[in-house]
Amino acid sequence: MADHAPGPRVVVGLEGTRSYGIGLVRVLTGAGLTIVEVECPRQQTRRRGKSDPTDARLAALQVLRMPGDRKALPRSDGDREAIRIPLGARQDTTVARTAQINRLRALLLTGDDEDRRLARVTMTEHNLGAIARRRGRTGECTETQVRRAEARRLALAIRDGARALADNKRQLSELVEAFAPGLQDKLGVGPVSGGQLIVSWSHHGRCRHEAAFAAAGVSPVPASSGRTHRHRRGRGGNRQLNRALHDIVLTRWRMCPRTHAYIAAGRARGKSDPEIRRSLKRYTARELFRALNAAVAH
Repeated sequence: MADHAPGPRVVVGLEGTRSYGIGLVRVLTGAGLTIVEVECPRQQTRRRGKSDPTDARLAALQVLRMPGDRKALPRSDGDREAIRIPLGARQDTTVARTAQINRLRALLLTGDDEDRRLARVTMTEHNLGAIARRRGRTGECTETQVRRAEARRLALAIRDGARALADNKRQLSELVEAFAPGLQDKLGVGPVSGGQLIVSWSHHGRCRHEAAFAAAGVSPVPASSGRTHRHRRGRGGNRQLNRALHDIVLTRWRMCPRTHAYIAAGRARGKSDPEIRRSLKRYTARELFRALNAAVAH
């Protein structure tokens, strides 16, 4: 770099800053260089093939085309990464547990009357324990014995998954409170949504201002036509942040008197509920961005 770009103003465009390139990010950051995160080139931009020099040129062009005040900075390490790890583990556990519940219901639906009755109950810890404690009867066929054993295995796995999610939530609550004290006191913000807010926010300066943070999560897109002026949900942006904001707004939709007044005023102006929710998510994102900046020390 010193040979090809002498001088103090050097910006490094790098792919995979939170995966394979993380070691290089740490070395370059320690050397005092500015790192900009670039996306992997799409198929249309690789019409002339793929090679390391070609990818390097495309990364440099992508950085040069970015506005000076809108360069994508990598997310930080440390406490932010400590929160991201249990969030990812929670997602995997939730997906696996949902698949196991669906598998258990499908298994019980093909059994006898008692099995079909159990397939319709809520999979609480009590009901899962009842499924796991069932014993066979004399004279049962092999199919029934195998079905009962598999149902017991799935019931125990689902129960263990629920306990793992409870432990995960407690861990996230402690990490979020240590990173941003008071954030969970905001109405609708829990350990999971608060953790996602921190992971998306990352550190001071990554998002230029509250509007940029709100756009990253909600990403509204103009959808006006004729005399109708409105926005719709964008397909881009940070979908995990959008989901966290959505959960927070749904809680406030049910419980917050100020939100109830805003909903009533929006409906009186002819706004639909999805439009009102998008406006509330943008407002909530701005509010929580300010709260994060105030709660997290530089």
